[in-house]
This record gives sequence, C-alpha cells and structure tokens, in this order.
Amino acid sequence: MKRIAIVEDNTTVRASLAELVESIPGCECLAGFASGEEGLRLIPKLKPDLVMMDINLPGMSGIECTAKIKRLLPDLRVLILTMYEDGDKIFDALKAGASGYILKRSKPQDIVDAIREILAGGAPMTPAIALKVVESFRKPAVPEQEAPSLSARETEVLQCLAKGMANKEIADQLGMGVETVRWHLKQIYEKLHVRCRTEAAVKFLGMQGSGEQGKD
Repeated sequence: MKRIAIVEDNTTVRASLAELVESIPGCECLAGFASGEEGLRLIPKLKPDLVMMDINLPGMSGIECTAKIKRLLPDLRVLILTMYEDGDKIFDALKAGASGYILKRSKPQDIVDAIREILAGGAPMTPAIALKVVESFRKPAVPEQEAPSLSARETEVLQCLAKGMANKEIADQLGMGVETVRWHLKQIYEKLHVRCRTEAAVKFLGMQGSGEQGKD
C-alpha cells in the first residue's frame, strides 16, 4: 500500500485530493496538513511514499517545505500542486527536490495518472518545464569512445525525450504504442547506465555534442 500525505491550505481542495487518493487501488491518504510548518513537523515521522505539496502556502512556501523535507527524507517523492504554470516557481520547486508537478485544475484522471507515474519513478511535468530542467543539468559532451551504441529507433525516442515529450506524445510522434516506448526506454536506460528520463536526456545531449549517431 502506497502512503500519501497532502500539504494544502485550502480545506476543500485538500479533502477532494484525499478522496481522489483513496480512490486509487493500492494507495491511501495518510494525512493532510494545512501548512508547510505542520507538514515539516509531522511528515518526517510518518515517512509517506509521496507528498502532494501545494506550491503557494501561507507562511513557509511549498518550495521551502520541499527542500527541508527532502534533506530529512532524501528518497521521498514530492508532487507539486500549483494553480498556474509559473515556470520559475515550478523550476525552483524541482531544484528543491520535487519530482514533478500537476496543475490543480487538471482533470481528476490526469491527477491520478500523475500520482501513479511519480510512484512508479517517473517525473510528470509539461514538455516546456522538462526541457528547462534538462538544459539546466546539461553536461559537456561525452567522449566518443565512451558513447554507447544506440539503434536508430532508440535515438529517435531519445530525441523526443530530450524535447521533454511524455511517453504518449513519443508514441504518437513515432507511430508506436506506449508500452513499446516504455520498452525502448528500458533498453536505453540500460545502455546509458542511467535511472530516469532526465538523466537519459542529459546524457543524450552530451552524446550529440560528441557526434555519436544512432545505429541500426
């Protein structure tokens, strides 16, 4: 059972999110907090699997709360909740340790999908924000002799990934199923020796600088 805590100052929104969490098989709403201060005091003791964190909280902001909780619980997943797609604030939250974000006005199913994705190790975010994250961590080119051999299809998937595209968008772009995209990503992670989408995109951007091309 995945245990989820919610930090949201709006009572109605907090109750709605708790109800949504309880509707997901294998998930339970562990606790709800009305402020970052309260969440920071109790979440480290509860040790949930995921915290849904409002970015605009009275007093301590969701960004500050995320940074402090992540110092205490480095492996904790944090899903940022925001009313508007403020790129700078979202980016700051991701730098503070959040794993993704979802707009509060999103459809219930989209919020459920984001929860499932982040619990599975993903990082739900729009392509524009994902690309900003990738570019911020961009590293120098990987020496050509160290670049792994990727198939043409794997290179295409990586090119889409580096643009911040989600799995479904990659599937639509390349004319394949979402499960096939996931299979290719698994192969890519193994070849690049990475654990997540952002690391794969960063490494691919470095490989591009080295002139390495995909092979059939």
